[in-house]
Amino acid sequence: MTNQDPNIIAEQFQGQFLVSPAALQAKLFKIKAYVSDWDGVFNNGAKDEHGSSPFSEVDSMGTNMLRFNHYLRTNTAPLTAIITGEKNKAAFALPKREHFNAVYYSIRHKADALKHFCDTHNLQPYEVAYFFDDIPDLSVAEKVGVRVMIGRPANPLLINFVKEHQLADYITHNDGNNMAVREISELLTGIAGFYSEMIKERMHFTAEYEQFLTLRNQPITQYYTTIDSQITLQEPQ
Repeated sequence: MTNQDPNIIAEQFQGQFLVSPAALQAKLFKIKAYVSDWDGVFNNGAKDEHGSSPFSEVDSMGTNMLRFNHYLRTNTAPLTAIITGEKNKAAFALPKREHFNAVYYSIRHKADALKHFCDTHNLQPYEVAYFFDDIPDLSVAEKVGVRVMIGRPANPLLINFVKEHQLADYITHNDGNNMAVREISELLTGIAGFYSEMIKERMHFTAEYEQFLTLRNQPITQYYTTIDSQITLQEPQ
């Protein structure tokens, strides 16, 4: 299997690299879990009358390919989770369908959810990649190994703050309403290597890809929220 120069991969992306592509690759090789915020990442943060915000199947495919790429590199399925400050039906539905390990919802201090997730799965924070867009996410971004921020023109001062305090490794060109998650997955799978092999295996639905799917589909998504200041297993109503 091939492993392309990360600098060549980086030239094909229009986002902002805050660390070198080689440094991002080195950090990525330590990652065992991919965790994301929901609102503003999988969408633009707008809500319908039921408090739900949607997702794109283009982004969903990106999350699947990110996990498959990890499997090709390590022969293990990575851990996955959503951490959101809200109660959101779409944020419950996608992880359940895609067999994410956990959804943390109505979490006001997201660093608490990160600690719970790491403790539950025997992870160190540097083994977590986190995708985020806004202020409540920064307490997680300052702790984890790979940090990708969703870029958008509306908050230039926040983006400058993130840069000045070294809270991201890459800021996307696309915003959450324009498939930023797919941009992230393309970047990280390209930087990690095996991109062509990953596409070919999925394109032909090979035995290797079916083995990955069997492993990927084993987790039953666990839902956690805060009750009496404690993070507690609680199915959303």
